[in-house]
Amino acid sequence: MYDKAFLTGSDENNEWMLEWWLENYKMHNSLPVIFADFGVSKKMRKWVEQNFGQVLDLPEAINISWFMKPLAMLTSTDYSKKVCWIDTDCHILKPIEDVFKYVTPNKLSMVRDKPWTDRFLETWHNSGVVAFEGVPEILMAWENRCRSTQARGDQEVLHDMMGGDELRRRIYIEDIPNTYNWLRLQVNKGHDSPNKKIMHWTGPKGKDIIRELIGED
Repeated sequence: MYDKAFLTGSDENNEWMLEWWLENYKMHNSLPVIFADFGVSKKMRKWVEQNFGQVLDLPEAINISWFMKPLAMLTSTDYSKKVCWIDTDCHILKPIEDVFKYVTPNKLSMVRDKPWTDRFLETWHNSGVVAFEGVPEILMAWENRCRSTQARGDQEVLHDMMGGDELRRRIYIEDIPNTYNWLRLQVNKGHDSPNKKIMHWTGPKGKDIIRELIGED
C-alpha cells in the first residue's frame, strides 16, 4: 500500500499520449503512478506494465471510459492511502507532489473550472485533476451515478450532483489552486501564469497541440 500515488488511465484511442504524459511527470516527480487500463492495445499494455507502479484491470470500462474515471479512482484506494487522478491530456510542467497538502478527509480536492464557471454563472470544478484520501462518500456516489447516467461526461455528472447548492459543494469539494489545473480555454482568453504546474490541453484542439508538442520532442 502506497502512502501517496498519482493515477491516470486510458483506452486505445488515447494511448498515444501516455509516453509523453509519463515522461513529463517523471521529469519533475518521483511518487509512484497507478495506471487504469480502460482497454489499451496489447503493445501499449506491455509498455504500461513496464513503466507504471501498478496497473488496474477495469474490463467494464472498455468503450465507456469517459465515465470510468470515478471507478478507477475508487479501485485505486486498494493500493494507496492518498491518490491524485490526472488526465492524460495534462502537461505536467513542475513538481506537483505538494498537491496532497490540499487533500481533506471525505472531500474531493479540485480546481475550479473558471471558463465554465464564467459561462454558466455558477461554480464548476474541472475533473482533470482530483485528489482525495481514503474512500470519500461523494466518490462512491459519483461512481454509482456515472454507471447509470446518460449525461455528457463525468464532470457534468459531478456538477449535477451538487444541485446548484453552494453549501453542498463546500461539504464535498475542496478548492485547490488554479496552478494545478490550468485550462486551455483560460490561455485562449489571455489568462496565463508562469507559475502553473499543470497545463490541461482540453478538447480536440488541445489534442492537436499535444501532437505538435510530441512532434517537437
